[in-house]
Amino acid sequence: MVAPLAGKLAVVSGAGSGIGRATSKLLSRDGAIIVAVDRNLQAAQETIAQLGEGPQAAGNAAYEMDVSSGESVDAVLKSILERYKRPPTVVVNSAGITRDNFLLKMPEADFDAVINVNLKGTWLMLQRFGRAMIDHGVAGSMVNVSSIVARTGNIGQSNYSPSKAGVEAMTKVVAREFGRYSIRVNAVVPGFIKTPMTETVPAKVRDMMIMQCALRRFGEPEEIAEVAAFLASDKSSYVNGTSIEVTGG
Repeated sequence: MVAPLAGKLAVVSGAGSGIGRATSKLLSRDGAIIVAVDRNLQAAQETIAQLGEGPQAAGNAAYEMDVSSGESVDAVLKSILERYKRPPTVVVNSAGITRDNFLLKMPEADFDAVINVNLKGTWLMLQRFGRAMIDHGVAGSMVNVSSIVARTGNIGQSNYSPSKAGVEAMTKVVAREFGRYSIRVNAVVPGFIKTPMTETVPAKVRDMMIMQCALRRFGEPEEIAEVAAFLASDKSSYVNGTSIEVTGG
């Protein structure tokens, strides 16, 4: 049986940990060549080292990237095109940060930082890598990682919740713009997942989150990655401009 992503080139942002690392592993399992990008180069390299020795492993690579910087995104894209002679046709935007605080106490710089990485960073990746696909005349799939707090709101996240709501809205817009080029754009909407980001949440708050979930547990990064891998593949060939909740109910 042919692997669903055999021979495809996939770039994953935020690949150094959490959902990004899990997604890199599952896309690799499904046959993709992985380009792991993260602002922490060592973490991205560790992800690549964990991908194993599949037939496509020699093509895997890691790059340092700040998704909030157009110059950084452009430089990595240039390196990818020089190395592989083609653009990635799978793009997973999972880079994200939090800077939680009550709105009345939140420094303006913390608001800007979260919007710049989570929202502007997604916009830059969609624009730059989408343009590369269009210029090369190739079809593709782009998967954005949002969050359930985009829909529910969350105390202390007057920066993070809107940034992820923006990602959902942007997904719908870009899906309409890129559809004519056979480039699909979808979003995954995770609930509370075991990642380095949620490990900093106080135990009492974590317990409250678990009680709000029908399955009474946090999700695993791999459970989000499975949906991202489905959206990346041709198994979802008529799924476009949609958001899939993966929250445990």
